[in-house]
Amino acid sequence: MSVTSKSVLVTGGAGFIGSHLVDRLIADNPRRITVVDNFFLGSESNLAQAKAARPDIDVIRLDASDLAAMQDVVTTNEIDTIFDLAVIPLPTSLTYPAWTVQTNVGIATTFSEIIRRGLAERLIHVSSSEAYGSARYTPMDEEHPHDAITPYAASKSAADHIIESYVQTFGIDATVIRPFNNIGPRQNPGSYAGIVPIVIRKVLAGEPIEIFGDGEQTRDFIFVRDTADLIVQIHDAPAARGEVLNLATGHATSINELVGRLLEALGAPNHPVVHLAERPGDVRRHLADVSKLQKLMPHTTPALTDEALEEIVDWYRGIFQ
Repeated sequence: MSVTSKSVLVTGGAGFIGSHLVDRLIADNPRRITVVDNFFLGSESNLAQAKAARPDIDVIRLDASDLAAMQDVVTTNEIDTIFDLAVIPLPTSLTYPAWTVQTNVGIATTFSEIIRRGLAERLIHVSSSEAYGSARYTPMDEEHPHDAITPYAASKSAADHIIESYVQTFGIDATVIRPFNNIGPRQNPGSYAGIVPIVIRKVLAGEPIEIFGDGEQTRDFIFVRDTADLIVQIHDAPAARGEVLNLATGHATSINELVGRLLEALGAPNHPVVHLAERPGDVRRHLADVSKLQKLMPHTTPALTDEALEEIVDWYRGIFQ
């Protein structure tokens, strides 16, 4: 089951989580690594470390929802395993909902069909905890109802169901992974930035931090390199075939707490913070049940450490200053 000696495809591989996954895969020395990204959010700079380690990486600018194009990539590069991280993100769905839904559903259908046709062996599809919506109960297990709030969340839920239908109907070898909230170096700092780069940029610019709502909404934050490592472990675990798995730490952190810890890491504990109206589609509470993941593999993911936050702050200082 190891990726060693396999030809692997990483869609969205120039993005935040995708580029860290490429770095992690290199450690296992796959025979060939192919990256597909439309560069809507991805960046060539995210792959600089990977290209230095593996100059033979093939990076292709394509839309991962295009079945004909992806079939050509898979056959030409003799792909064994597909790690599917390509996605149109949540904030985009608030402005371009139809495009977001059509693309995200199309991506899942494309790779399910490629596996069904026998053109590749295994599909690891990276979904999102947003498919669950706000928690009806915590911790949220894989059977938690899908109460999608945004078009993005609905598209990820639909994509999961499409893949699960191919598993049940056609017996394809696929695993759906639902990561909770990833943070770390390379997270997009631009128009669709997450809270961590926004906070760091605001502090460095001397501007007040803006928090939507009261800040008591909680998330299960996980460091991105832990996510990349777990994705590879899940690929290598025979028992994970056909499963749906939460990928998280099992620890809840409020936005207020995260901002406070970031301010400490920045050396600015008294930096001004203002609260705005709640953001449309913002889930109130997320906390993962990771017991299923822990039964399948020995690795236990730690809660977000101060050392990880300090590393993240140092990385963003380097690009913002």
